[in-house]
Amino acid sequence: MRYNEYIIFVSYFIYEIGVRKMIRRKLIKTRSVTPGMKIDQAIIDRLGRVLVARGAVLDEYIVDSLLKLGVMNVYIQDGEEEPDDDKIVISKAAEKQIEKLYTEDRSKLTLSNSVKKRVAEGIQFIYSGDMSPAVSDATASITNDLLDAIDSNDAMAIDISALKTSDEYTFKHSVDVATISMILAKQQGLSRQHIYEIGVAGLLHDVGKTKVPIEILNKPGRLDDEEFAVMKQHSVFSYRMVQNNPEFSNEIALAVLQHHEKINGAGYPMGVNESQITPYAKILSVADIYDALVTERPYKPAFTQRDAVEMIMSMTNELDMKAMKSFLESMILYPVGSIVELSNGEKAKVVRNSPHYILRPTVVGLTSGKVYNLGEDLSCANVIIL
Repeated sequence: MRYNEYIIFVSYFIYEIGVRKMIRRKLIKTRSVTPGMKIDQAIIDRLGRVLVARGAVLDEYIVDSLLKLGVMNVYIQDGEEEPDDDKIVISKAAEKQIEKLYTEDRSKLTLSNSVKKRVAEGIQFIYSGDMSPAVSDATASITNDLLDAIDSNDAMAIDISALKTSDEYTFKHSVDVATISMILAKQQGLSRQHIYEIGVAGLLHDVGKTKVPIEILNKPGRLDDEEFAVMKQHSVFSYRMVQNNPEFSNEIALAVLQHHEKINGAGYPMGVNESQITPYAKILSVADIYDALVTERPYKPAFTQRDAVEMIMSMTNELDMKAMKSFLESMILYPVGSIVELSNGEKAKVVRNSPHYILRPTVVGLTSGKVYNLGEDLSCANVIIL
């Protein structure tokens, strides 16, 4: 089977904090969809995997793929009300402070539509279960596309909301883990070759799930002990598949094997401790846990980006501190320009982020014009973002 015969949908969403919309929907013919429309239903395959998430922005590639799948009609969002931003009155005092303090976020990773298309076509081919030489080529192609995207604007940060999905399956998760891991590796100052290899490991870390029975992989409830024991073998399956391909280094294979290990020895499949876990695996572990937390699964809802970050911050006995530090310094939880609601009842605009205080940016109250330096000003200690 050829590389270009496989299609997957990779959807990237941006969620504005504090914005609420009331949305109407209408059913139209798929051929009548124009790029930019938002789908108001999830497209799910026969295995229960979400191919296109509700709210995804449709483009020509996705529409063409829907038609190939035989999806002839879709619900699209129609007649949505203007977001609350347009109804908020910004005082002149606030406007002055916003203009004075507004600082663009660090360079963030962005993927062009052409890159998304190539990545989408390649990743499902990789997870076809056949580790042929063509899989090595597909993996290299995707990783180089991601690396070029990082280099194109010297990206050092990830907008968490732009990577969050409302649902996912192994393919999308693997792209997310690869992307996040590469940014963390760059944040740590690793060489281009090391960043590349970490990206490859991220793409392949769950390839062994192709050997796990579908009824376990997509079980809607919690796995029992026996089922979980089978599921935990996926990293071993992945390792064997990668190790048997001479195109992949031993460092890549070990990262794939160890991405569920914990520094306190409580991980799997071998229960090794910090000194035995490779640097690649320590990075993959953080990326894997974050993306799993913010992803809706049949057995759990998605955590918010904020909750996921706080949970990772609490895992100091399980995750490598260096990897956690690079993760926190790479994440943008509240993009500059987004509207947030403060615990004192005032709405505010984010004007500056700090890599050291990702949960507490600098904001300006839209009514009062007051500057809240949530990360450093002790007088704001009792003010939080809701």
